[in-house]
Amino acid sequence: MHLAYPAVLAALLFSIGVYGLLARRNAVLVLMSVELMLNAVNLNLVAFDAWLRDALHAGQALTLFTITVAAAEIGLGLAIVLLVFRTKGTADVDRLTELGDRAAEVPAQAGPLDLPAPDNEDPASKGQVVS
Repeated sequence: MHLAYPAVLAALLFSIGVYGLLARRNAVLVLMSVELMLNAVNLNLVAFDAWLRDALHAGQALTLFTITVAAAEIGLGLAIVLLVFRTKGTADVDRLTELGDRAAEVPAQAGPLDLPAPDNEDPASKGQVVS
């Protein structure tokens, strides 16, 4: 088997994944694009392992590790996307600009430099009664 065939296929899959990552707005499609890129890397690992005829099959072992990491990534990623969809009502990546809503609601505490400037005017000049 020539090494060029799986290498070209992996490059094509990786390119499609990069395009999907950059062009898509939906978070689920972005996660699918990342998975496509990881599968292209797995294809390269297995192809080079078969081409080099490694006795330890390090490429296949690393592929199993990559598949495990990808499964954990997609599980956590989908859980986060579902939670964001429930709270915000959208899975559009461009509309998700804030990490939390509490930062906008909680006012900042005034520090020593944030105090208002002292009023040096005479209170009698403002019509206030001075006792």
